[in-house]
Amino acid sequence: MLRREKNADGTRRWRVNHKRVRRIYREEGLAMRRKEAKRLRAAARALLERPTRANQIWIMDFTKDRLASGRKFRTLNLMDGYTREALWIEVDTSLPDQRVVRALEWLKQTRGVPEVIQVDNGPEFISEAVDQWAFSNGVRLHFIEPGKPVQNAFIESFNGKFRDECLNQNWFVSLEEARRIIEAWRVDYNTVRPHSSLGYRTPAEFAAEIGGEKGCGKDAPWKSTTHFSTALGNPANPAGFPLSHSLGGDGIIPRDAEQIQNRAPSANS
Repeated sequence: MLRREKNADGTRRWRVNHKRVRRIYREEGLAMRRKEAKRLRAAARALLERPTRANQIWIMDFTKDRLASGRKFRTLNLMDGYTREALWIEVDTSLPDQRVVRALEWLKQTRGVPEVIQVDNGPEFISEAVDQWAFSNGVRLHFIEPGKPVQNAFIESFNGKFRDECLNQNWFVSLEEARRIIEAWRVDYNTVRPHSSLGYRTPAEFAAEIGGEKGCGKDAPWKSTTHFSTALGNPANPAGFPLSHSLGGDGIIPRDAEQIQNRAPSANS
């Protein structure tokens, strides 16, 4: 991240290496503690169908957390298996199958539909409502084997980052605050945070380079190299949370991210 920051004349703003960064992290106590991975017994695993283009495979999964009052809430996380973009994070105290369908329908209007959606065997995903939506839109549902989340490795990795960098780092007073902060994190994840698996590019940069612009699904009405996969997909206009320094008008949420949240389907609609 520090290597990506440059001065006005194009020179690097910071002279860093991994030793300096590690020393500063240790001195400031910034390193996040991670649970040690359990040792798994070696066993045969089903081969994953690796995507080769944007909007070929989407992946869905749930995470859960609590508000400051102790009230539980859930998030429905959707990502593109090839560009690694966080397509949407739905937040509410209850997310039944109809809410899953509504989130998919909203993404259909803004991005198109994928060829395959990979999910686990949760009751929301095996429901009749989700099955009917997939059938009517020509989308195939691919279910991983029960008890083998390793077959859903991409979304499990995303969920881990989401929990470490957002859920565990914030104290949500209300559900509305949780939605605003989580949306700001999602925009930052797509437009500011580089990924080693993408050649140290952000998902938005990678999607733009390989032609994964908004509406690139098989039902997309058009394609254009002047559009990006998210409203903040342009690398020249990075998000302001939490890694860059251009905050929005309220000091917490970037203005563009707030506009995206306002366009998203509300919980009361």
